[in-house]
Parts: sequence; C-alpha cells; structure tokens
Amino acid sequence: MKSPYTCLLLLVLLAFPGYSQYTNTINSNRPGASYSAYGVGTGVIQGENGFFYENREHAGLRTSADQFGLDYVFRFGLFFEQLEIIIDGSAAYEQVTDNSTLPASSYNRTNFLHNTVGAKYLIYDPFKNEERSKPNIYSWKANNSFQWKNLIPAIAIYAGANFNFGDNPFLPPNEPTVSPKVMLAAQHQLTPRWVLVSNLIYDKFTGDDPALNYVITLTHALSNGRWSLFAEHQGFKSDFYGDGVFRLGAAHLLNKNLQVDLSGGLNIKDTPGRYFGEMGVAYRLDFHKDPKKKIDNMSSFEKKALKKQKRNKKRNKSF
Repeated sequence: MKSPYTCLLLLVLLAFPGYSQYTNTINSNRPGASYSAYGVGTGVIQGENGFFYENREHAGLRTSADQFGLDYVFRFGLFFEQLEIIIDGSAAYEQVTDNSTLPASSYNRTNFLHNTVGAKYLIYDPFKNEERSKPNIYSWKANNSFQWKNLIPAIAIYAGANFNFGDNPFLPPNEPTVSPKVMLAAQHQLTPRWVLVSNLIYDKFTGDDPALNYVITLTHALSNGRWSLFAEHQGFKSDFYGDGVFRLGAAHLLNKNLQVDLSGGLNIKDTPGRYFGEMGVAYRLDFHKDPKKKIDNMSSFEKKALKKQKRNKKRNKSF
C-alpha cells in the first residue's frame, strides 16, 4: 500500500508544469543546514561533504565529549526540473569523559547521527513569471536593490524517511527503524546578492519522540562572485533534545562545478554546551541538457513538426 506522502508527491508532480532550475555554476546547500527551495536540475549528480569537529560540555551530567565526523549529502536531478532526490547523512566518532566519578572514566562510541532519503519538489517559483523577471532597462538601482515583490518566496515541499541502523547511542531510546520526515522550504531572492532561506521541519512524528525543527539562513554573495558569506539560526524542539544553534561561515567557488567552505557555530544552553567547526566541499557531475540546445540540434523536419504541435495546442486552448 502506498503511503499518503507518496500520493501527495505524485499529485504535485502532475499538477505543475516544468521549468528549469539548472544554473551554470554549482547550486549548493553548504555550508549551512537548510535546504534550498531549488533543485540541482535534471542530469546533475551532486555531492556535498564535510568533516567536522564538535566539543560538548554537559553541566548537569558533568561529562565532556570530543566528536569527529563526516556529513554527506548526495543530490540527484531526475525526470523533472522541479524534482530532486536527496540522500542526507552524518556519522561520528566520539570520545566521552565522565567527570561525575572518581577517578574520571572515559569511553568511545561510533555510529550514524542520522540517515535520510527523500524527495524535494518545487511547487512555486515567482521567477517563472516572465513579466516579473524582466530587468528594468532604465534603472540599475531598481535591478540591484530590495523590492517588495522579492518578499514572495519560491516554495518547495519535501517528504522522506529516516533510517536507524541497530542500537544507536546517539539517538533516543526505542528509536524506530524507519520514521517519516516532511519539510516546507521557502527561498527569498531579496536582491541579486542577498538570499534568505527558511525550512520548517516535522520529523519522526510516528514515533515516541516527534521533533519540530526550523532553520533560517541568510546568504550574501560578494561582488567578485567567487565568495559568499552566511549566517544561520536553527532551532530544535522535542522531548529528547531542545536547543538553539547559531552558525557563521563562508564558501569559495573554485570553478563552476566545485566549491569549498568553512563554518563554525555554538548553541545557547549548557546541557550540553556545544561549539563546533566544519570544512567541506561541494562538487557536481553535470550531464544537464538545455532544451533550447535540443531544438537547435533538431532536423528541419523535426522543427516543423514541433511548430505544428505548438500551433495545435494554441488552437485547442482557444476553443
């Protein structure tokens, strides 16, 4: 039996026409934790990986921990420009010191922090409107400054599943083997250089410990086009863990298919207190084919058939 999330995704796929999300340079979610509303584009295989270090000091339990790990994301553009398949995970090795005993004791633990597979679909793009997207040929300032219409965001929906492999010390007790995750992602292109992304996430809501999370990310591209800066706030709310996290970082574009980044952050509480840093890379294999180039490569017979098909569609609409 198909899940309601599968049915919802199929309805969305059928309800909205196709249009391109592909960009000439890599479109990465790193180094932040939020998901962009836009996908990578059809024919694109993209990896986004990072190595991180985190220190945790728990005032109540009197423990300290050093955590080393790997974040990995793989994104695939399939079938439609709006559709993106995402594999998202993280694994860590942690050294814990327990200062509540005399003498202090220590132990190590290793496992996945999370593993999620899902699909994201862009259901609304304000730039699809050609009139809205036209530049103002009389004003440079109008094209490069904030406009009220930029408050209208691109919107995407996400549905996926979390996978828990065996007894995991990083997860709550009685964590289900498979649990659902849904998300609403919004993206505001405030100006050509300022982008605001927000995610609202409802996670593991079929288990004993559902979580409601949000992420807000503000990104600024510098004038040289190679560097970008970001600031981010993420909130967590569940019975197992509640917190607020702040991150800052920068990314550098090495070429159109390769980006490196560096980031760091801390949280707002001391149970545990956290500070962390990460360095990462995003890269893509670009097999995207531009529909316009496909038309250019058509034979004269194929072009005539395509024009005839378009005329017939217009004629049918007029009736």
